[in-house]
Amino acid sequence: MAQRIYVAGTGQHIGKTTSTLGLMAALKSRFSRVGYCKPVGQEVVMQQNIRVDKDALLFSRVMGFTLEANVHSPVILGKGATTAYLDDPEGFNFDEQILHAANILDQRNDMVVYEGTGHPGVGSVVELSNAVVAKMLNAKVVLVVEGGIGNTIDKLSLSLALFNEMNVSVIGVIVNKVIPEKMDKVRHYVGGKLNLMGLKLLGVIPLDKSLGYAIMKTVEQAVQGTYHFYKENQANRIEGIVPGSLIEEIQDIEKSKNLLLVVSYKRAGEALKKLDIISKKAGMDKAPISGVLLTGEGRPDQPDHYQDFYLKYVEKHKIPVISTHLDTLGAFTKIERLEVKINYSTPWKVERAIELVKDNVNLDLIIDALNGRQVSEMPNGRDQFPK
Repeated sequence: MAQRIYVAGTGQHIGKTTSTLGLMAALKSRFSRVGYCKPVGQEVVMQQNIRVDKDALLFSRVMGFTLEANVHSPVILGKGATTAYLDDPEGFNFDEQILHAANILDQRNDMVVYEGTGHPGVGSVVELSNAVVAKMLNAKVVLVVEGGIGNTIDKLSLSLALFNEMNVSVIGVIVNKVIPEKMDKVRHYVGGKLNLMGLKLLGVIPLDKSLGYAIMKTVEQAVQGTYHFYKENQANRIEGIVPGSLIEEIQDIEKSKNLLLVVSYKRAGEALKKLDIISKKAGMDKAPISGVLLTGEGRPDQPDHYQDFYLKYVEKHKIPVISTHLDTLGAFTKIERLEVKINYSTPWKVERAIELVKDNVNLDLIIDALNGRQVSEMPNGRDQFPK
């Protein structure tokens, strides 16, 4: 039987998928055949007329395997699934579906990485919490938690209770999104506490702002926008937002890049003209913006005083333009609330995720734990990590 790792998180949006990507890439350097499965998914996408979890689709494209719904995404708790289960629990065979997938993956691989969903209790309503699924799979757990000290340890304790109740083996913990200046402090205190709890600190991954960048596609979805120019560049990344009324107040324009210009459709041409002037004064040839969001009701192509310049600027720099019915404040609010997830439209995030895990997680500790070997380590964990 293949060895099995179950990557669980203490909550949503803490970098579980990022960590799983990095671990899979690292394990591929040690095992000839490494498989992936999202046993219980929540976010459905359609791929060639089959329903799969979005993370399964991401991994199939990044890791290069042919996606099979019953193997890589056996259970999806989509809309209405929980109430349907509560109405008729006997009408579902979730356990059989997951174990069938595991059996196939065991035959094909030496190592299988299972990615959990949400916090450890997610799925409990249908008897498929992360702890239950990990137990069902006889998999050892790597627990991912967001960076910090007190709050991190509190969330770990709460999450571990579910796995302990099911007698599931937890290999250790990866602390993700740690402020770089606090890396050593987190290693010392969290690592020391984990040792007292009988757990290993497997890695401390620094916060990387680039993993939180949105792209034009996610902006368009958030504001229910409509494309008018260069939709083919919807993967353009957004590293900052600037309102049209504040263009002249941009600091260090020469250092600015990949900005999203949010402006009323009535003032778009005027705003781009100002941006062009200050950019040229700074000696910039490339536009500092990677997208334009036009706000307010009206026709985005309605002529204004700078309409000709607006069209030429957008064409010259191949800038995707979106319009929304929202006003500028409403658009800003929607964008600021975006939870930006890693996906196949952001290849730079995939590459960075793999690099971060390679540089900051001790794979030997994980492999030794899988094989039942003990690794000597200092109480603060400082000798565990790659230099």
